[in-house]
Amino acid sequence: MTRIGFAYNQKPDTPAALAADLGVDAYAEWDSAETIDAVAAALSGLGDVIRLEATEDFPERLRRARPDIVFNIAEGLVGPNREAHVPAICEFLGIPYSGSDPFTLSLCLHKARTKQMLAAHGIATAPFVLVESRTELDTLVAALAPRGGRCSDVIPPAPVRFPLFVKPVQEGSSKGITERNLVRDRDELMARARELMELYDQPVLVEEFLPGAEFTCGVLGNGNAAQVLPLVGMRFDALPPGAVPVYGYEAKWVWDTRDRPLEIFECPAQVSPELQRAIEDVALRAYRALGCRDWSRIDVRLDAAGRPHVIEINPLPGILPDPAENSGLPKAARAAGMTYDELIQACLVHAAERQRVPLSRAVAS
Repeated sequence: MTRIGFAYNQKPDTPAALAADLGVDAYAEWDSAETIDAVAAALSGLGDVIRLEATEDFPERLRRARPDIVFNIAEGLVGPNREAHVPAICEFLGIPYSGSDPFTLSLCLHKARTKQMLAAHGIATAPFVLVESRTELDTLVAALAPRGGRCSDVIPPAPVRFPLFVKPVQEGSSKGITERNLVRDRDELMARARELMELYDQPVLVEEFLPGAEFTCGVLGNGNAAQVLPLVGMRFDALPPGAVPVYGYEAKWVWDTRDRPLEIFECPAQVSPELQRAIEDVALRAYRALGCRDWSRIDVRLDAAGRPHVIEINPLPGILPDPAENSGLPKAARAAGMTYDELIQACLVHAAERQRVPLSRAVAS
């Protein structure tokens, strides 16, 4: 029987109290007990599951367990390379694992480096600036033209124009991304960028706001065999009246509740065949350029001319099991005719085939 290690981070029972020193969204990336149980149940169809929560003693427990392969959804908690910790430990011990390697996980978590890599491969992404200090922020603000105006001829113009969107450069699950991140003038940019830099103690990404429709693309497989699942479109008309059209922290964790679910996903997205092909093409190119493996979720947004641009790449995608909850990859999988168990198993099958690890029971990939 194949021995499957299952690496994860579980949300604490009282996240608000435990996150007092880290911020209210500190554990947003971690998974609930419900999700962890659902993944373990799905994996049990392919072998014996050994739960290995990614706590401080994870390396020693992994060494003792010596599973045949590790199914990894551990996000880590602190540090710019936190999502790479579990895969790096697996590599050190010579244990196969699912998903992308440590380099890709660290690269994709850093939004600016991701965009630099996309640009190097000719993949469309919104113009941006990485602001790493208060001095750089002051310089950027001085170089930006006021809304409807022009910069001084003395200062070289900035490579971005209002409206702008500001993000912490190394956070996931929409941490630090609220309606206030859309800034329309110098004062708003200065105030929000300073706030984010202080709160998250990291640089901020400042990028041009793309006004078009938004999609998220689930991808399964490797190399030329990788395929895009049915597109998930964002229905921003489902947001509260006057809300900024972004799928940010409020939309994911505040407005969307089990009692009053937010009907924001449309899957399959109702788009023309030409636009569907364009979105799938840019998603697959990004998946390959960043070195993603087995599965991922790629966020795409259209510019004013309707051209798709990659926003972010998520090689550790959210996988909430409840169909009533909004979770992009499971939603796309269901539209493709896959059950939740089949989605989880497909990822492990791709990983096992890639590393020539036999599983106890074959499933369709």
